[in-house]
This record gives sequence, structure tokens and C-alpha cells, in this order.
Amino acid sequence: MNLYKNASGKYKKQVLKSMKVNKKYNVVIVGGGLSGLSLACLLARHDLSIACIDQADPKTKPKDLRTTAISFGSRKVLERAGVWDNVKDACPIKDIQILDGRSSVLLEFLSEQAGNKDFGWIVDNHDLKTAMMKQLKTLKNVTHIAPMGVTGFEVSEDKAAVVLSDGKTVEADLIIGADGRKSSVRGFMEHQYGIRSRQWSYNQRAVICMTEHEHPHNNVAVEHFWPEGPFAILPFTDDSKGVHRSAVVFTEHVPEKTSLMKMTDEEFEMALAARFPESYGEVKLSGSRAAYPLNLVHAEKYTAPNMLLVADAAHGIHPIAGQGLNLGFRDLDCLDQLIEEALRTGESIASNAILKTYEQKRRPDNMAMVAMTDGLNRLFSNGSPTVSLLRKAGLKMVSRINPAKRFFMKQAMGDR
Repeated sequence: MNLYKNASGKYKKQVLKSMKVNKKYNVVIVGGGLSGLSLACLLARHDLSIACIDQADPKTKPKDLRTTAISFGSRKVLERAGVWDNVKDACPIKDIQILDGRSSVLLEFLSEQAGNKDFGWIVDNHDLKTAMMKQLKTLKNVTHIAPMGVTGFEVSEDKAAVVLSDGKTVEADLIIGADGRKSSVRGFMEHQYGIRSRQWSYNQRAVICMTEHEHPHNNVAVEHFWPEGPFAILPFTDDSKGVHRSAVVFTEHVPEKTSLMKMTDEEFEMALAARFPESYGEVKLSGSRAAYPLNLVHAEKYTAPNMLLVADAAHGIHPIAGQGLNLGFRDLDCLDQLIEEALRTGESIASNAILKTYEQKRRPDNMAMVAMTDGLNRLFSNGSPTVSLLRKAGLKMVSRINPAKRFFMKQAMGDR
């Protein structure tokens, strides 16, 4: 039985009398974003034949203005995938400061308290994808199929296939959904196997931009919780002229007509200046702004026969802790190790045991992060004076209790 998308974008069942398979692979990865490309590079080390299906045209420069905080743990995954050495302009995070309202710093994580390790690196998403593509081009056992969409799937006990938008069909031992929060693979699993997802909108949007500022950031990341919403300042590399830069993420929950996106550049720079610490000096907008709606999605199960979900296709979380992609990399790390062990012992990479173990290993960690980010967002988006006092008391308590502080530092670093 096959599922195909009709003109409205919904799946409908259709029995094919015959299906011509144009190509067979060990693994087909649906999704050519940061998670899908990373996974292709990671699994290529095992001499598997891999296809990565990517909707984006590699010849077109993306409009994504976002940056990503790569944790210490995620860097190790990218190193293993052969990607990290290709990454340009990765700016280390040495210290993290957390503030609430007009308060002084309530909680601070210092590199010297973590064995002088960097907590992470801020990387431009376009630069990161470029690094992945550079590595991908060196891998003879990976086929990058792009630009290409997916219109359907056929899965049975002994076969899994993806129908491409050009009418061709590729078969695989294992289909991996790495196609984001609107995953077609997850959609198929829901309609075919009844695997549902918990989803809701936060009625918030993240407004992002790059800024220039007079004084250096000293590799400090700032998470400042204002009544209007969290405001993050993420250290970025100086430009070619030595101008100091930081990436900014506003989280706002106001009607679209009063959004920061509706401000003139002059008004927006005034809003930036009102939130930046004085130590940065004069602050200016560098380039354009962009806004992204914030929501949560979490699949009830990550696996089905010959299929599994990773990263945002399985769990898209609130960005309040900057751990979305890093959580996805922990999925990739786990799957890579399971496949490596299966190949060593001669087990099928799509066996029920492999799929079950992946689910058991990843679900508790992902559920904990979903709950934590959702809870933090609700806590820090509450303007009640009583709740504000409790927040400040809690942050101060974490700062004074060394075991608690070490726990949160390890979470920030992703060094598990």
C-alpha cells in the first residue's frame, strides 16, 4: 500500500499495480537541512550507500539569517562526520550570563569553572551548511538528490521506498525522516500507523538579526528575560574590517501589527540599545531582520517498520535554551553508534531491535528537554511580580549550589 499526496497536500491511499525502482540504497535520508546533511556525512563512514533527498536547490543562496549554538557535544559529532574542519567563523562561547528584568546577573556559567572548555560555538547556518556540502562532495557513497521533493512512500515488511516528485522511486533498507517540523515522513507514519504527535503554537515569534557594536563581546552569551519576552545576545566573529558583531534573538508574543518587524530600522536600533548592556557601547543593526513563528511538535513514537525520525522531525522544541539542533545531534550520535554496532555483528540496520533501542535511548532525553524548554518558556514569559521573585530566587539558588550549577553547565555544553 502506498500513500501519495493529493493536490491539497493531504495523503490518500493508492495501490500501485507495479512500482519501478530506479535506485536502491542502504539508507535514504529525507531532508537536506543541517540534521539530514550531518547524518549523511556521519553514516558515510560505514561504507553504506546513502541518498539524501533535499528540497533546496544547492545552486541557490539560502535566505536563512539564523545562527546556531553548537554545543561541545555537537562539535564532537561534527568532527566525527568530517564537517567541523570546514566550518568557518565559529565563535566560541566562553561564559554565559542569565538575567531577569532589570536585575544584575543572577546566574553565570564561566569557562574556568568547566575546565576552561568552551560552552559552545556560534555558527552562521549558511556557513554550517556550506561546510556540510563541502564534506558531502568528497563522499562517493552518498548521493545528494536536489532539488527534489517527496510525494509518497511504500513500506512493507521487506521493503521501503520513497517516491520522488519527478516520478522516480528509490528503495532503502531504512528511511530516515530528517525533514523538520512539517515532516512528510512523520505525516506518513501518522496516516499509515496511527503515530500521532503532540503539537501546539506558543503564539510567539523569534525576531533575529545580526548587530555591530562598539566594544568586544568577550565571548559572552547573554540570555536576558524581559517581561516582553527573552532576549539573547550571542557572540559572533568580527567581520573582515574588525567590526565587533553579535547575533540577536528577540522572543515576542505581541500581535503582528505591533511586532518588532514593523519598526523602522531606527526604531529597531533604539529597541536594541535599550536591551544591550552598556559594556557593548553603541549598537547598530547589521543587515536585515527575519521572524520565525515558535511552536512545539513531538511525535508519540519515533519509529515504524523500516523508518525512523530524527531531530525536528521527531521533536521540535522552543529555542529558549538554544538546544534544538544540539538535541537533534544527540539523535544522530545515538543512531550512528547503533548502526555501527549492527554492522559489526551482522544485524540488519533496520531490524526491530535497532529501532526499539533507538526509541528507548532517545525518548527519555528528548522528553526531558521538551518539558524543560516548555516549562522555562512558561515561567519566563510570566510577568507576575510574584513569579518574577520566585524566578530570581531560583536562579540565585542554582548559582550557589555547586552540584546544581555543574548539572546545568553540562546540559549547556551537551557533554554527556
